[in-house]
Amino acid sequence: MKQLFIKYKSVIRFILTFLLVYGVLSFAYKFYLQFSDGSKFYPDYMTHLVAKQSEALLDSFGYNAEVLPHPDEPSMKIIVNGRYLARVIEGCNAVSIIILFLSFIMAFSGKFKTTFFYILSGSVLIYSVNLLRIVFLTLGLYHYPKYEDVLHTVVFPAIIYGMVFLLWIFWVNRFSKLNKSNE
Repeated sequence: MKQLFIKYKSVIRFILTFLLVYGVLSFAYKFYLQFSDGSKFYPDYMTHLVAKQSEALLDSFGYNAEVLPHPDEPSMKIIVNGRYLARVIEGCNAVSIIILFLSFIMAFSGKFKTTFFYILSGSVLIYSVNLLRIVFLTLGLYHYPKYEDVLHTVVFPAIIYGMVFLLWIFWVNRFSKLNKSNE
């Protein structure tokens, strides 16, 4: 048994680090959601911010966009040219995806400075692509409503998760300690 632990030490360390970082950050995020004050930023600050930034992007593309709190559920309604098209819920704000990304990078950490800047730049990239994802999904629903299911459940999740996967692969091959020890 001891030989197995020695042989798979790096795998065990990766799994434990990933689970620890993911667990702590997920718990902190759930705590944040539970105690966030929805009176000023409904339903929570991050979801509200993503909805408002999506509205601004839609406006910049020449559409008359409006974002309003949903009266029946904790979400923000996106209205384009008077048509209610989509809603931004907590799961749309990219925080959970960023936590997943960050946990993986920490589990394969490299030098502190490199790891820190990669996490920072990767998180900004994920957040930005997520905003564009929401905007293009909304525009897709506006122009091609019959493709709603394919756009929402296949195309746009594939884009965001595919990008995270590529960021992981780039990190492991370029910067992680694991790659440095194999050279």
